[in-house]
Amino acid sequence: MQTDEKEVLGGKRGFLELRCRVLRLIRTFFEDEGFLEVQTPLLTAAPAPEAHISPIAAGSGLFLSTSPELHMKRLLAAGFEKIFQITRAFRAGERGRFHHPEFTILEWYRSGADYKDLQRDCQKLVRFVCASLAKGEGVVFRGARLDFEGPWESLSVRRAFQKFAGWEPGPDPDEDRFDLDMSLKVQKNLGFPTPCILEDYPATLAALARIKPGEPEVAERFELFWAGVELANGFSELTDPREQRLRFGAAIETKKRLEKRAYPMPEQFLASLENLPPCAGIAFGVDRLVMLVGGAESMDDVVAFGPETA
Repeated sequence: MQTDEKEVLGGKRGFLELRCRVLRLIRTFFEDEGFLEVQTPLLTAAPAPEAHISPIAAGSGLFLSTSPELHMKRLLAAGFEKIFQITRAFRAGERGRFHHPEFTILEWYRSGADYKDLQRDCQKLVRFVCASLAKGEGVVFRGARLDFEGPWESLSVRRAFQKFAGWEPGPDPDEDRFDLDMSLKVQKNLGFPTPCILEDYPATLAALARIKPGEPEVAERFELFWAGVELANGFSELTDPREQRLRFGAAIETKKRLEKRAYPMPEQFLASLENLPPCAGIAFGVDRLVMLVGGAESMDDVVAFGPETA
């Protein structure tokens, strides 16, 4: 081992020890809540078609998993009720302070639940982890003193954009404008000092979420932000196989236009939707949580090895 690498890895010891503790606490939390830990494949023939998430081809017609979501919902359709998983996910073209093409993701799913149940799960999980790490005095991240015990703010997407971006997204906003203003104007203001729940996204920006009853312009999707960092993305699941096929088809066409590549339709997942009960599921960024509670500047700090090139 070269001396410079030895020094770099040695300098990460504190963060890696913290990471180990956080992973242990996450498992303890979900076991105490009666969840079953599961493992699903890292290789798949048909990843979930999402317009702006690019899977990494693994050869022989397979892709590295962008998320365990489809397989975990197939487990719910088979009769499982409360499941969680800590695993690796892979997405092409993601590299930055908060992004790696390979990252650690926590997902959990509840049968007979909706996105409000997941919001309560998030609050209990974050409070449990932080309290167990003896962070009762709060968390300091990039010079900001944060708090996990106080009341959490909840904002609709419509209200947040009115407040921070100066316009109101309708049911089908311009996606490029929405994403740009979310990144530059909205997100950076969310989650100070306590975490913030941003909920009720425009219907066209939630491909796997169900439409909110009585409010057809929005979907039951939320994201969790703390100190301007997105920690989680959850929703009440869409269980209608016909509607899901239409949404996947639209995403596949978008990806064909953007990437010049045809992705397969996830037929096994769509077949399972015939048996999927009302449920809710969420993806939670483990690396980002470790960054926040440890005060790290980059995801590179909290993993032993970042993305490598030949």
